[in-house]
Amino acid sequence: MGDEAEAEDAVQDVYVSVWHRASSFNPERASPITWLATIARNRAIDRLRSSRRVRQGAPLDLAFEIVDDRPDPEQGALSADAARRLSHCMDELEARQQAAIRAAFFDGLSYPDLAERGKVPLGTMKSWIRRGLQQLKKCLDG
Repeated sequence: MGDEAEAEDAVQDVYVSVWHRASSFNPERASPITWLATIARNRAIDRLRSSRRVRQGAPLDLAFEIVDDRPDPEQGALSADAARRLSHCMDELEARQQAAIRAAFFDGLSYPDLAERGKVPLGTMKSWIRRGLQQLKKCLDG
């Protein structure tokens, strides 16, 4: 049966069935143990088939509990529009500002790393990024 509680329930069903059908036992057809084993086998098969149907139905019953974290179509369209606007506004920046902002925010580089990479003073890199972010904000708000 695969489950102790399920097996115990099956045995209980067998005993109840034997009790109710004892008058149908025919010693000429089978021995008492064969008759009992046949009833037990049939009850176990019935319970397994029944529990399989329940198990197969369970995922559908639980489907309402599955959370879909994806945005709904409206949010997806808004996100796609925002991504297009951001891309457009990024294209409006100077190449060095664009590269610095992409490296800082998309690649996770720090200001010192960016300054070293661009071979410019740290203050200059901070200024490029700050002015670039201000231009982005203005473009996105407008």
